[in-house]
Amino acid sequence: MLRQEDVQNLAGREVYDRNDNKIGRAGQVYLNTDSGQPEWLCVNTGLFGMKESFVPLRDAQIKGDVVYVAYDKEQVKDAPSIEPDASDMGDPQVQELFAYYGALGWQAPPASGAGDRRQAAGRGTRDDAMTRSEERLRVGTAREETGRARLRKYVVTEQVQTTVPVEREEVRVEREPITDRNRDAALSGPEITESEHEVTLHAERPVVEKETVPVERVRLAKETTTDEETVAGEVRKEQIETDLPNKSRKKRR
Repeated sequence: MLRQEDVQNLAGREVYDRNDNKIGRAGQVYLNTDSGQPEWLCVNTGLFGMKESFVPLRDAQIKGDVVYVAYDKEQVKDAPSIEPDASDMGDPQVQELFAYYGALGWQAPPASGAGDRRQAAGRGTRDDAMTRSEERLRVGTAREETGRARLRKYVVTEQVQTTVPVEREEVRVEREPITDRNRDAALSGPEITESEHEVTLHAERPVVEKETVPVERVRLAKETTTDEETVAGEVRKEQIETDLPNKSRKKRR
C-alpha cells in the first residue's frame, strides 16, 4: 500500500496493471478516514480518458513515473462505476465496488464503526484549504480504416488497323528489233517451229503475328494529408462560495 506522502504527486501519472499493460492515468486518490492511508485510486480510462474506474491501492507500487496496481487491466475497466463523491461505505454503489474487488481477493482495512467513510486525499478536516477541481477535455486521435484501394488487371479486346506495303509481280511483254547485237541469238534456233516460254509471277501477302510487350508499371502509393476538425464536449468544474457572517454570499472560482 502506498504511503500518505506518496499521494501528493500521484495525479497524472500513468497507471499500469500487474502484467505491464497500460490502464490509464491516475486521478483522485481517496483515503481511509480511520487510518489516513491511501485506499482507492480513480483511474481515467477510455479513448480520451473520459471514463473513471476505481482500483484499490493495496499492494500498489510506484516505479519512476508509473503507478503499478495489483489487478489486471480488464478487471479495473470492468469494475462497477460509482460517483467520485459517493464516499459513504453504506452507499449501494460503494458496496457494489467493495463486493467486486472482494471477489478478486481484496480485503478492506478494518473500520472503527458503522460511520466509517472514505474521503478524497487533500479534502476534509485534515487540511485548512479546500481543493477546487475541474474537468478538462483531453483530445487525441484514433486511427481507423476508411476504405481500401486495389489494383485489378483485366483483358479487353479491340480492333487495330494498320497499313503495310505489299509487292506483286506483273507480266509485261517487251519487244525488241533485230540488230547486230542480238542477231546471233535470234538465228540460233530452228527457222520455223512452235514453242512456249513460261514466267513464274510472285506476290506478297500480309502476315499477322502477335507479341506481348510490357508498356508501363502501375502501383498504388499512399500519402498523408492533415485536416483540422473541431471537437466539443461538456466538462464539469467545481465552484467554491464563501458564507461569511454579516456579509453577502460570494462565489469564487
